[in-house]
This record gives sequence, C-alpha cells and structure tokens, in this order.
Amino acid sequence: MSQKGAIQSMAVETALVARALLAIGLLCLLWTATGAAVAQTPVQTASVASARMMPEPARIGAARLGDHGNKTRFVLELTREAPFTILPDASGVAVEMEAALDAALPPAKGLVKSVSVRPGAKTGHLRLILATTGPVRVQLAEIIPPRDGMPPRFVMDLAAGKAGPGAVLTPASMMNPPVPKEKPKPPLPMIVIDPGHGGQDPGAVAVSGAYEKDITLAMAKEVRRQLLATGRYRVALTRDKDVFIPLRDRPALARAKGADLFISLHADSITGRQVRGLSIYTLSEKASDREAEMLAQRENQSDAIVGMDLSVQSADIANILIGMSQRDTMNQSRRFASLVLKNLDPNVAVLPGPLRSAGFAVLTAPDVPAILVEMGYLSHSQDAKLLGSDTHRKRMAGSLLRAVDSYFTGNAVPPRS
Repeated sequence: MSQKGAIQSMAVETALVARALLAIGLLCLLWTATGAAVAQTPVQTASVASARMMPEPARIGAARLGDHGNKTRFVLELTREAPFTILPDASGVAVEMEAALDAALPPAKGLVKSVSVRPGAKTGHLRLILATTGPVRVQLAEIIPPRDGMPPRFVMDLAAGKAGPGAVLTPASMMNPPVPKEKPKPPLPMIVIDPGHGGQDPGAVAVSGAYEKDITLAMAKEVRRQLLATGRYRVALTRDKDVFIPLRDRPALARAKGADLFISLHADSITGRQVRGLSIYTLSEKASDREAEMLAQRENQSDAIVGMDLSVQSADIANILIGMSQRDTMNQSRRFASLVLKNLDPNVAVLPGPLRSAGFAVLTAPDVPAILVEMGYLSHSQDAKLLGSDTHRKRMAGSLLRAVDSYFTGNAVPPRS
C-alpha cells in the first residue's frame, strides 16, 4: 500500500471510532436523563399523595352574639369541628382556635363590648378576643356536632360574675384553676327507736314473768343493729339501758336528734288470755287537735315546728301552721304504719283491724312521723314466748327494716337535716 493510501485508511478508521464514541456518549446521556426522570417520579407521586391526605383547615363561616338576659352567647359556625382553648384576656375572654376566619365579626351585644381577632399562638391558629363590660364567667364552652341541617358550631355562654369553679377571669385563675368541691352528701335518715317503759316503770308482766321494759329494749337493740348494718340510716334509741324516761320527753328526744321516723315499741297485756297478735297505732285526730292547741298556747314557740319560728306569729296563725304540720305528719305516720303491716313477716300474728289510732303521748311530735307498735300480748303464752326469742326478734326487726326501706324509697319527703 502506498503512503497516501495508508493515510487515507487511517483517517477512515479514526472517523469511525469518533462516530462510535459519539454514539456511546449520546446513549449514556439518554440513559442518565431517563434514569433521573424515573428516579424522581416516586418522590413527586408521594409528595402529591401526602398533600391530598392533609385535611382542609376548619373555617369560620359565621360569627354571632346573642343576648339572653342572664347570659350572652357567642356562636361560630364551622366547616368542621376544631380544637379550641378558652383563655383569660385583659379585656375579657379569648378563644384560641385552629381555624381560619371567613366571616365578619359581630357587633357589641349583652356582656360583650366588642370582638376582635389576632393570630394565635401556633401556626394556623387564630385568637378571638371578647372585650366584656365587666367580670364574667364562662358557663359553657363546647363544639356542637352537625345536626338538624346545621354545620358544626362552637358555643360559649358568658354570665356576669366573679371567678370561681368553672369561671374564667384572670390569668391566675387559669394558671391555678380552682378544684370544684364535692357536694356534701345529704345526711342519712335518722330513725329513733323508743323502747317502752324502763327503770321503775316495768310495764306489763308476761305470763313467763318477763317485764315489758326488758322485752322492748332487747327488740329495740335488734332493730338498731339491722338498720345500721345496711349503712343507709342513722339510728338512736331513747334509752339503751334500764332507765325511766317520762313519756313527753321521748318525742322531744327524737326531735332533738332530728328524727325522720319515730318507732315506739311496746307489748300489750289483757285479762282475756286468748287475745294475741300485733297492732300498730298512730295519733288520733282528736288527740292531734288537742296537741296542736297545746303547742300554740306555749310561751316559747320558737321550736314548735322544725325550721319555723312561731313566736313571731299570732296565736291564730301559729295554731293553723301547727295544725297543718301535724296533719301532714299524721298522713306520713299512717303511710308508714301501712308499710309496716305490708312488710310484716308472715309468721308474726296480727290482731283483726291492726291499724289503729289513739292519743299516745309519745306520738305527739308535730313534725316527726311516728308509730307505736304493740308487738303482741304478754298475757298470751305463745306471744310471750315469741317476744322473748332471738328468732322472733330478728323476724320483727327485719319487718321494720323492710318497712323503713319502703318508706324512704317511695317517699317524696326528704330527710330532715
């Protein structure tokens, strides 16, 4: 090959190599661009998906104030429920909410002089400041879910008043909110049990030789035991040992202890030894009228009826008020007597027509429902034997417990404090 031919051949090879290198470079560039585009695609897709998952911020479409006399109501209509915080403000009360405002602020009304807005403490939050005419407390602040065709609403009720439990007035009250005190529980009903007789007054004597005063005391202690075991009652005895207490002092003791019920326990005796069975007495109408008149004539009437000072009333008015109290007490007494009979253990014998009335002095308290239970006849051998037995005492006490439970369960008259 001539020198000229060799040079030409080398030029051709060089050109071919250059073209090949150019082609490879273009392929590399194309691959790199394509790969980069593919690599970027998942990131872009994830970013778009994340943006679509973020919820729209709540927006306030309407704001209004309402004057309801004893309170001023602030209402915000929302596109969705949004968290909020009630904060104190130098001018009144502020509401911090995660929302945007699209509505005009309402004019002054009621306790609110003006409503203004400024950015909240966090991004996406706003703060609505309600300047008030004086100290206020927040009675209510809540989000009402959508219902009855209405959108979600924020509702806040403001009432005039100083800071206290549930109130918002000063930063101090928000930093150290008062802990609401538990409401004191109402006192348990007080049941006063009166064991008849005592001391130098033995009462009736049983055919077995037992004294009525001992039988009534043993029964009273068992009734007390069963009542206290429930945890539902307070119980007191007019006597818990063998002592004499005048008849008039017994209802007075019950009133002094704030009795809600008074139960006097006795055992009867009669010449005819075939008579047996229980009977229950309440105060008779005639005795009630006499007692009302006696109470009205007393010089010191300040405690004639619990919670009512009659010493400032004329004799006629005092007589009327005592009579009214007495009649209501008698109605309650008769109701309780009926419940005792209804809840009586079937093994306890009763007299024919067991619900009776009489002028017993122990039943004369004008404001304490009271009954006297003649538990049986000590002149009858079987009654006397039962009244001395533990088993019968438990039966009788259980009957009285059921009656007391029924009385307070269905009784609209609350226990005395």
